[in-house]
Amino acid sequence: MKLLSGLLSATLFVSGLLSVPALAQEKGGEHGEHGGGVKGVGGGHIPSHGPAPARAPKANAPQRNAPAPEHQTFADKRGHPEAPHVHASGDKWIGHDSGKDDPHYHLDRPFEHGRFTGGIGKGHVWRLGGGGPSRFGFGGFFFSVAPYDVGFCNGWLWDSDQIVIYDDPDHDGWYLAYNVRLGTYVHVEYLGNG
Repeated sequence: MKLLSGLLSATLFVSGLLSVPALAQEKGGEHGEHGGGVKGVGGGHIPSHGPAPARAPKANAPQRNAPAPEHQTFADKRGHPEAPHVHASGDKWIGHDSGKDDPHYHLDRPFEHGRFTGGIGKGHVWRLGGGGPSRFGFGGFFFSVAPYDVGFCNGWLWDSDQIVIYDDPDHDGWYLAYNVRLGTYVHVEYLGNG
């Protein structure tokens, strides 16, 4: 009986040790234990809302229809990604400020393939099912990353990452695909389903 009791105690002890790292990985946390993200960005955080529309320039400010600089920096804090991203604390969308007239996101025929009807926002998490920036899919829906944003999704795992789709309040015909693991996002165009 003592042998059985000792064996059971040892098994529970080892089992408990093995489950602690698993719980830490499942929980996410500030350092992104999900295989991505950095402190304060990604790591399983899902923004509660999409970005607000970009502010219109002030009346006295010079009007600029110029796009964002070609070499714009997005690393707003030490260790943050050099890509558009969302702060886990406060859901601040970094990099979504170029406004409606940004020619990088102009489409001659917005919503050419219809509108995405699969579910938008925090309550709708999708797992990528393959492809790449030019065409990727999940749940029978297909999208393409804006050519200007392709460099911002280099670390995405196109066959397994979870993403959330948000409306783009500034650029007609575009949505924002947010990568839950990395905390980064890109502009995407809906290509239809099936």
